[in-house]
Order: sequence, then C-alpha cells, then structure tokens
Amino acid sequence: MTLGLSRLRLSPDVFWRLSLPELSAMAGVFGQAVGLSRREVEALMARFPD
Repeated sequence: MTLGLSRLRLSPDVFWRLSLPELSAMAGVFGQAVGLSRREVEALMARFPD
C-alpha cells in the first residue's frame, strides 16, 4: 500500500483495481523494459498482418 499510494501516488480507486502483475510492473520487479529490434518488429508484422 505504501508503494502504490505514497511512492507511486495512485488514487485509492486506481490502486485497488490494479492486478498484482500490473503493480509489480509499476514497482520495477520485472527489470528494465527491453525494446524490440527492427527484425523482431518486422517478423511480428509478417506473422500478424492486421
């Protein structure tokens, strides 16, 4: 609760609607986000052309 309400400054309504994975991601549990390379993006675009 201290993390969500004090450090992240979420409103109580938003805090209580978060899932645990969402709160964990906001807390940085999963580490630094890694972007996709151009090759990876192009492969995804070819696989999912919509």
